[in-house]
Amino acid sequence: MLSIIEAAGWPIWPLIIASVVSLAIIAERFYTLRESAVAPKTLLPEVQEWLAKGAVTKDACLRLENHSPLGEIFASALCHESTSREVLKEAVEESGRAVTHKLERYLTTLGTIAAVSPLLGLLGTVIGMVALFGAFTAAGHDVAQFARGISVALYNTAMGIIVAVPSMIFYRHFRAKVDSLVVQMEQQAIKLVEILHGERN
Repeated sequence: MLSIIEAAGWPIWPLIIASVVSLAIIAERFYTLRESAVAPKTLLPEVQEWLAKGAVTKDACLRLENHSPLGEIFASALCHESTSREVLKEAVEESGRAVTHKLERYLTTLGTIAAVSPLLGLLGTVIGMVALFGAFTAAGHDVAQFARGISVALYNTAMGIIVAVPSMIFYRHFRAKVDSLVVQMEQQAIKLVEILHGERN
């Protein structure tokens, strides 16, 4: 591995850093975007039970808010329980937008890495080609410099692709995952609004 890094030259370092950041984001998002952690299916029945028992207190809302992203939306709805249906829906929608923003955290960075990595690889290719052509002189050619130029060009091109492809795949995967979770949370939030509005009627 060290021999490859040495052969690829300094242009490989930005790509190595990008790969480490990409792997960290992928691991973090896999853990964070679990359905059981974002939109647990047992939460709505639990809140319904609280409502039936009259156990919705400020402390309960605080626990609910810290429970999960869906819990944060439910807590917002319960805090506006006594307001009109329009105000209640607006509060839920505002909370939903904030939660969605949190779920999309780091995805822009991952998408940027996917887009920029091939360009960084191309930069390494250009630098390698410059070294390659610099090996030719009027007196002949420097075989060692020629070989190094080829190494820099090829290793950086390959590394750019190696970093970009998985980053793009997981970027699209996580975008789809967030969209799916948002739809689930919207459905659950609508049910809670209907429950709260129905109880008041």
